[in-house]
Amino acid sequence: MSQKSKKLSHLDAQGRARMVDVSDKPDTKRVAIAQGAIAMSPQTLRLITTDKIAKGDVLTVAKLAGVMGAKKTSDLIPLCHPIPLDAIDLEFQPDLKTGRLTVTATATSTGKTGVEMEALTACAVALLTVYDMCKSAERGMVIEEIKLLEKRGGRSGLWKREL
Repeated sequence: MSQKSKKLSHLDAQGRARMVDVSDKPDTKRVAIAQGAIAMSPQTLRLITTDKIAKGDVLTVAKLAGVMGAKKTSDLIPLCHPIPLDAIDLEFQPDLKTGRLTVTATATSTGKTGVEMEALTACAVALLTVYDMCKSAERGMVIEEIKLLEKRGGRSGLWKREL
């Protein structure tokens, strides 16, 4: 790791927190993909996939919540820039054998800074929404492994998580 990459960009010369100045950076298309999961019993996941949860259509509400979360990221993360989102999409992959629901969020923007935080926030909010809507059926659900899978664009280019 180079010395430059070890420097924390959210700290000023005195070590105080600051928002990074991106004004000199060019606008580029940026994409980030994040993923997380929620583990539950196969019976609870079956209730979700057959629309039998009392609060309603869990996956549709979770998708909308994820989109809303992405749009509010800079309100939640103190040093995160408010950025215009070109697109945010969430996909759900249920595994009925294991009771694991995987959420993948893809955020796209054209601007001066990345959309990693928006993709991660979308994923987290969607998972929290699943928990909230299903807690009457099962309180022991576990949200796990929220992580960035990939980011594209900007000065650093492409980054992919090695699996």
